[in-house]
Amino acid sequence: MHENRRHLVEVKIGVQFAARELVLESGQTPDEVEKAVSDALKADLGVLTLVDEKGRRVLVPADKLAYVEIAEGEQRRVGFASL
Repeated sequence: MHENRRHLVEVKIGVQFAARELVLESGQTPDEVEKAVSDALKADLGVLTLVDEKGRRVLVPADKLAYVEIAEGEQRRVGFASL
């Protein structure tokens, strides 16, 4: 039985003047997500850039961030197993 565990982080992003929050699962660590948010907020005309579990990039202008919630998700099992 070959099994690999991937740890995903759930990130919820509130955007000013948007009715819904953005939700993504990322393979980035909570510390990496926090650093990306912090760096975007510090930069002039900063942009928060995160990558989701499928490799898609999410970009949000830092001055439009209302909040960012970072939660460690459950580990997902990936691989093959005999039944």
